[in-house]
Amino acid sequence: MLLLNKKDIEKSVDLDGMMDQIEEAYKIFESGAYYMPPRPTVEHDNKTLIYMPCYTKDSLGTKMLTIFPENASLGLPSIDGLVLMNDPKTGKPLAILDGQTVTAYRTGAVGGVGIRHLSRKDCHTVGIVGAGVQGFHLALYACKARDIHTVYVFNHSGRDLTDYLARLEKAIDNPGTKVVQCNTVEELVQSSEIICTATPSEKAVLPNDKELLSGKCIIAIGSYTPTMREIPDVVFELVDDVYVELEYACEESGDLSQPLADGILTKDRVRYMHELIDSDIDEDALTQKTTYFKSVGMGLFDVCIAQRLMDDANQKGIGQQIEF
Repeated sequence: MLLLNKKDIEKSVDLDGMMDQIEEAYKIFESGAYYMPPRPTVEHDNKTLIYMPCYTKDSLGTKMLTIFPENASLGLPSIDGLVLMNDPKTGKPLAILDGQTVTAYRTGAVGGVGIRHLSRKDCHTVGIVGAGVQGFHLALYACKARDIHTVYVFNHSGRDLTDYLARLEKAIDNPGTKVVQCNTVEELVQSSEIICTATPSEKAVLPNDKELLSGKCIIAIGSYTPTMREIPDVVFELVDDVYVELEYACEESGDLSQPLADGILTKDRVRYMHELIDSDIDEDALTQKTTYFKSVGMGLFDVCIAQRLMDDANQKGIGQQIEF
C-alpha cells in the first residue's frame, strides 16, 4: 500500500492539473456517475469530525477530517486527517494520504476553478483574508489561474506574518509577484480584484460596503457551519446569482443559510458551478459584474484529487510502499 505524506504530495502535485481534475469532478457530478452519501459530522466543544466517503466508476475513497479551530493558539493547523483510497472492485486498501495536505490542495483547486470561471481574465491582484493553510493555497491557485502581480493578505488576529508572507512569496515562485500585508480588510478589498476568504469567523469578515465590493470576484471557503459567516449582506445586493457546488451548502454554511432565512437571498438565485462550467454562458460578460462563489466542498472532490495524486506518485516513484 502506498503512503503519501505532506512532502510526497508537494513533490507530485501540479496546480493546473489539480484544477483540471476538479473540473473533471464537476463533470462526474453532473453525470451522476458517483455515490456520495451525506457526510456525517460530529461536533462537540467547538471541535468537528467529518467522515466523507465517495465512490466513482474508477475510484473509492474516504476522507476523515478533524477541524479544531483552537489549534491556532497552540501553533498547530486547525484542519487534520487522513484519506484512505481503496480498490473500487475489491475494496483492498491502496493508499493512505495526508488528509490535511489533500484538503489544502483540493480546496485551493476548487477556489482556483471558481477564479477561472468567475473572474475577469485580466485580473492582476488577489486579496486573501485569513492567513492560514487554506488561505496560503488559495493564493497559489489564484496565481496559476490568473496573471497575478500582487497578493494582498489580511489576518484578523494581528499576528506577525513576516514568515508567512516570505513562505508564500517563495511558494508562488514568480519574481514578478509580490506578497503584501494589509493593515485593514478595507485596504485589502480596495486593492484586490479577486477576494478569497478562508476564516472560521461567525460574523462577516468583509466590509458591508457596496462601493468597495462592487465589481469584485469573491471566493468564500471558510464558513462550514450554519453559525459561521464571512460574507456581508451587501454582497447579495451586488450579485445576480450565488454559485455553489451542491444544494446541501444552503443548509451547511451560514454564508447561505442565514441570508436565505432573512430573505436577503432566494433559492432561485442559487446556481451550481457544474452547470456554469458546462454552459454556453458568456463568462466575459458575467465577470464584468460582482461574482460570488461559496464552497463547502464534497467527498467527490477529495476522491478525484486523491486518485490523481496517487496515480502521479506511482508514475514518479514518489511515496513509501508499506505492508500490514
